[in-house]
Amino acid sequence: DITINLSKPEKDPKAIAAARNLPASNYPRCQLCAENEGYAGRVNHPARQNHRIVPITINGSPWFLQYSPYVYYNEHCICLNREHVPMKIDRSCFAKLLDFVGQFPHYFVGSNADLPIVGGSILAHDHFQGGRYTFAMEKAPVETAISFPGYEDVRAGIVKWPMSVIRLTAPQPDRLVDLADRILTSWRGYTDESAMILAETDGEPHNTITPIARRRGEDYELDLVLRNNLTTPKHPLGLYHPHAELHHIKKENIGLIEVMGLAVLPARLKAELAAVADKLVTGGDLREDPLTAAHADWAEGFAPNYTFTADNAMDIVRKETGLVFAQVLECAGVYKRTQEGQAAFLRFLYQIS
Repeated sequence: DITINLSKPEKDPKAIAAARNLPASNYPRCQLCAENEGYAGRVNHPARQNHRIVPITINGSPWFLQYSPYVYYNEHCICLNREHVPMKIDRSCFAKLLDFVGQFPHYFVGSNADLPIVGGSILAHDHFQGGRYTFAMEKAPVETAISFPGYEDVRAGIVKWPMSVIRLTAPQPDRLVDLADRILTSWRGYTDESAMILAETDGEPHNTITPIARRRGEDYELDLVLRNNLTTPKHPLGLYHPHAELHHIKKENIGLIEVMGLAVLPARLKAELAAVADKLVTGGDLREDPLTAAHADWAEGFAPNYTFTADNAMDIVRKETGLVFAQVLECAGVYKRTQEGQAAFLRFLYQIS
């Protein structure tokens, strides 16, 4: 699935990381705080006059529920902590997610990761995203079943997905919380240099998880997506981040929504992709037009595979954009979908105790 975000500017991953540590402005402290309800706005903060939030309790703590001003899918909602506190993936997070789907079984809910590069665009305020929508990842099957000692009642396995996903399913949510916490604790400190998985460098932690909760019939289900924000000289924005050759389509962080299979692409692509389609029909020079120059290598790569007409060009460009997004997710996967990558994935899972 693909959507183009016409409401928000494209965000640079380094700017997102820097914003996490900036002192909060006085009022509202960020775009998620409860004070946004009815706020008239200012030059650098959007107006929210018709915005409303609903108090809810999740796992015994006070939160709010709102519907997103940027609607990416059906009933796209945001759960936000009453307090302005940073994102944190921990046992309590898993318990909150599962309690939410216990109260709202027709919704999924998930959290962005809590580290820069692999997290969402707002790291300074603890929040979840949910809604009434079936993402492609939810439909993806478990391809390798795993049994964790002491948790034989929990169905577990590796999901057939471009990223590295562990799926846990059980009738009792507390069993999922216990096992997810064990997996997270192990992953936080796990290093496998042969697979380029480093838990930390110079004291900076790299390993975290993007969790997603849902109901599967009467059962509770938790998907744990392994994330790592290591940077290298070759990949300064992140080794497990869209690589430079894909930035013409997607440069921003791969957050919760993209992880589940919905490509949220920048507004610039609406005009740029239309221009690419037009050039492919007319035979115009892709490299001379500023709208299409960044896409020239890509478009010239797939153009020989098709006969373009005014009727089919945009559909072909959309299809090829989807294939790029699949590559983006593969870049973000810490364990590649190769024999070596899956063997390394199993090495991690089998050492969890």
